[in-house]
Amino acid sequence: MGIKALKKKKEDVNAEPNVVPLCDVLLVLLIIFMVVTPLVQQGVDLKLPVASNTIEMPDNPEVILYIKKDGSLFVNDQIVDERNPLQILLEDAMMQAADKKLYLKADQDLNFGKIVDIIGTMKNAGVEDIGIITDKKAEAIR
Repeated sequence: MGIKALKKKKEDVNAEPNVVPLCDVLLVLLIIFMVVTPLVQQGVDLKLPVASNTIEMPDNPEVILYIKKDGSLFVNDQIVDERNPLQILLEDAMMQAADKKLYLKADQDLNFGKIVDIIGTMKNAGVEDIGIITDKKAEAIR
């Protein structure tokens, strides 16, 4: 009988995992993502011109044409090159878009003549409605 008294009961063993450290890690990750997410910019990195008369653009426009300072072009993050000419990419993007409006994001230091040439190509591709995306001018404090 003395031998039975020395055995531990199986009911005394705690088999539950400790989830407190897991919760701590998840909360830290949540805070990191909440801080970093607004800093992530979508699209091509450009320095947009500043305008005082602006309206709000849609959150997710369907067709965006990016023009970088060096003159490189992107249609919805797809680079324009010899294999993908601008007119063909614009025609395809406009056919797939429900809203037949193109949004233009061009670097503020871009040569104006380059923009005029590109607008001509847009018209040849059948684009009729163009929205120019700018940064809003900060109002002076009086």
